[in-house]
Order: sequence, then structure tokens, then C-alpha cells
Amino acid sequence: MSFNKELEDSLQACREIQEQLIHNPIDNREQNEDISSHNPMDEEINRILEQFNQKTTEEQTTETEKRQESPLEETEEIEEIQQPLQQHSLLKSLLSLLICLFTALLLALLITQYIAHHTSVEGSSMETTLYDGDQLIVENISYYLHEPERFDVIVFPNKEGVNYIKRIVGLPGEKIQIINGAIYINGKQLEESFGNEVMEDAGLASEEMVLGKQEYFVLGDNRNGSIDSRKSEVGTVKRDQIKGKAWLRFYPFSRFGNIE
Repeated sequence: MSFNKELEDSLQACREIQEQLIHNPIDNREQNEDISSHNPMDEEINRILEQFNQKTTEEQTTETEKRQESPLEETEEIEEIQQPLQQHSLLKSLLSLLICLFTALLLALLITQYIAHHTSVEGSSMETTLYDGDQLIVENISYYLHEPERFDVIVFPNKEGVNYIKRIVGLPGEKIQIINGAIYINGKQLEESFGNEVMEDAGLASEEMVLGKQEYFVLGDNRNGSIDSRKSEVGTVKRDQIKGKAWLRFYPFSRFGNIE
């Protein structure tokens, strides 16, 4: 602001000198030469130009310094912005990971509870259909569509919570009895080929048993080496005890396949 005022004052002085020269002309040659060599207007104009150039130079220098400083300031500002963004990105990634883990655990729980799960065979009670160490997939879907059927191989817990794997022989409401190693259903001998030998002990089924509406009679295929519905520690199996149907043997690979 002061520079502009000074410029206006200088220009006004130049105008006044010019008016004096116009109203008081100098005819003397010597004076003309003196005026020519010491023209106040020229001196004033030169002084103004010098001030202007100096001011311009100072402004350019200041602008250059600002430009030199600005990259550092911009870098600092960018870093300040990036830090919260990085923190937000980290939290977002962590949250996504937790959601994925929770979803995976939930799906695993739902699948094992309602669709299928893994179990292993322990012992020889189901030989020669299943052997000790066989790895099985037990599925639940079939029994959403229909009730368990005769000769299905099912999985259920005993009174101590240990899983048993046995074959259904008697269905709800039927009368079952074992006579001379043969199975009789409602007074008729059951034709089946799963037992690998004649039963020596009829157990509880030595006398006719009437199954309840939700009860199943089960036997192991190794009839003389199985603890099943003939024994009081197992007895008949209730419908709500059945965890699923043994569907697939996936190990050992040499015996891979569906379970019949």
C-alpha cells in the first residue's frame, strides 16, 4: 500500500516538473544543455523504476522462498492425512477378518449339526462292512425327508455319550424276536445277508419285543462281537438319539465308497 502511495507521489512530482518546464521555457543553450544533462523528470522516473524493480525483485524472492517451503508443508499435510487413513484401513481389514472367521465357524457349526459330520469306526462290531479305523461321513439330510429305514447304518450315542455305529433291523411298532440265531419280524423270518455268522446269543430278543412308536432295534454286522439292542446297556434306540446315516467311507482310500 505504501509503495503505491509513493509511486503516485513520484508521478505527481513528475507532472509538476513537466508543467514548470512548459510554463517557463529556457532559451539559453547552456541552460538547455544543463537541463538536458540534469533533467529532474528523468531522474525521478529512473528512481521510480529502480524502486519498482527492487520491489518486484523482493516479491519474486519471497514467492520463490514460499515455493521452496511449500513442498515440505504439503508433504507434512499429506502425512498427517495418510496416518488416519492407514489406521482406518487396518481396522477395516481386521474387522473383515473377524467377520470371515465368525462366518466360517457359524457355517461349520451349521453343517456339522444339520447337514453332515465326520466320525471314525472303533472296534470290530460292524465287520465285514466297516473296519476299525475307517473314516466316515455321516449325513443328516436323508432323515429330514423320510424316517430311518430298515438296514440303514446309523450313528447314535450310548448312555455314556460314546457314538455307536449299528444297522437298523426292527422298525417302530414291530414285534421282534431272535430264535436259533434267526431274526423274526412280526412272526416272519427276516431275509438278510448282513450278518457274517449265526447269532449265538439272542439277549433281550430271546423273547418277543414290541417296539414303541419312536424305537428302533439295531444289530452289529459282527453279530457275535457286537454290543447292540440285545444288551441292556444299549437297548432300543430312540428316534431323537439318531445323529445321522453313515453315508460315505473316505478313508482308507482302498475302500472308498458308499456304505450299504
